[in-house]
Amino acid sequence: MLNALTIALAVILIITSVLLIVLILLHRGKGGGLSDLFGGGVSSSVGGSSVAEKNLDRLTVGLGLIWAASIVAVGLLVRTGS
Repeated sequence: MLNALTIALAVILIITSVLLIVLILLHRGKGGGLSDLFGGGVSSSVGGSSVAEKNLDRLTVGLGLIWAASIVAVGLLVRTGS
């Protein structure tokens, strides 16, 4: 049971890691970044970020929290299992 849970959390950790890499690369940096490929470069924002950029921020933060929680859970399982 403990081994299956550790494997499941490791798979979640791998999936969230790859998704975090993609989401971080989609953010617009100083030079535009990869978000320009999807129309992010054609924005005339007067008051700040666009709605899409805010949603991308929220998604990235949420996925980052899941990623961090899975790291802590795997660490606790490995520590108690040994």
